[in-house]
Amino acid sequence: MLDIKLIRQNPDLVKAGAAKKHIVCDVDGLLAADAEWRKLGVEVDALRAEQNLASKRIGQAAPEERAGLAAAVKQGKEQLKAMEVRYGELEATAKQLMLTMPNLPAAEVPEGGDDNENVEIKTWGTPRSFDFPMRDHTEIGEAHDWLDVVRGARLAGSRNYVLKGDLSLLEGAVMRYALDSMVARGFLPLSVPTLVRTETMIGTGYFPGGEDQAYSTDERDDLCLVGTAEVPITALHQDEILELDSLPRKFVALSSCYRREAGTYGKDTKGLYRVHQFQKVEQVILCEADDALSLKFHHEILANSEALLQALELPYRVVNVCGGDLGQPQIQKFDIETWMPGRDGYGETHSASRFHEFQSRRLNLRYRDAEGKVNFCHTLNNTVAASTRLLLALMENHQNADGTVNIPEPLRPYMGGRERMGEPLA
Repeated sequence: MLDIKLIRQNPDLVKAGAAKKHIVCDVDGLLAADAEWRKLGVEVDALRAEQNLASKRIGQAAPEERAGLAAAVKQGKEQLKAMEVRYGELEATAKQLMLTMPNLPAAEVPEGGDDNENVEIKTWGTPRSFDFPMRDHTEIGEAHDWLDVVRGARLAGSRNYVLKGDLSLLEGAVMRYALDSMVARGFLPLSVPTLVRTETMIGTGYFPGGEDQAYSTDERDDLCLVGTAEVPITALHQDEILELDSLPRKFVALSSCYRREAGTYGKDTKGLYRVHQFQKVEQVILCEADDALSLKFHHEILANSEALLQALELPYRVVNVCGGDLGQPQIQKFDIETWMPGRDGYGETHSASRFHEFQSRRLNLRYRDAEGKVNFCHTLNNTVAASTRLLLALMENHQNADGTVNIPEPLRPYMGGRERMGEPLA
């Protein structure tokens, strides 16, 4: 959420930011509701004070004057009640419109309408050239009976799957290696709920606007399955005031994640690239409100994920996400796209985002600075490892001509010390 003072003082800046992000929002409608709400608030306070004085006068008045004064007080109460109803309506309208205001994109965010206009800023590794007929991950997985999408669909519908044998073990190995590597970097491991309240989804910027992508319970529970551990981690200290010497707080969590993938029907339906459920290790940083420090941590969380991909010998590229692909909450986002031979191209595996105060204002997440002033924290997050897309990349990039798959060195301790998995295929 933006600071309403910033919107009042710089409405054109907010409109320009929304235009860069290709997001429609009603800045003028918000300012009109806010101005009427503030004006009416003054009038309500004045009428309340007037009513209090009038009520006192009744007790002090002569008996013959009391009836007239009481009638005036009654009329004033009815007027005040109507004004209070309108005041509440304006407050609700302004609050709802505030939730639709996008964060201001950084100047470094490139112009563009969608992910086709993201700007490549770095590559690492060389995509592999095969001297044998390359298999995609579904061919490898099904040939070894590691991947069962037919029974997965029977259990839970399309875009679901069952991992078996070595592929299930490899998923655990990747997730545990990702978690251990982040703990070694000083991140505090958490186990967090994956069912959260709607207000937590609002607080982290996923609602309103992202309801179609989330699985939700009915009104009895008012809970949502998260698409990332970012949600419960970032909201962990909601409504708290943290001490400066406790910052930055660096968290990492392994969780199940759930996404509807609404609007992607007919797209990437084969295999593990776009599924409804997966495992993910997520990193989150809460820090003081310093733009330079926040940017430093943004590059740090990006580097953490790059280090993992390099250790797993997976070629990748980093892109600076353009305005139209940025989304409402982010100041700036860097995506990592890993080389996937079966797609003959790069596929997104990581998104590193910084938000400044956008999430913390919604969550009322604050800290006390050296002068004792209370400020909103800056928040950042990035994927460390998302299971299905990394399994896809590992199988395809590290396959051998005989159908076996090499296990990268860092994962071998989690796989019984083996260097490869699978028997040669006929």
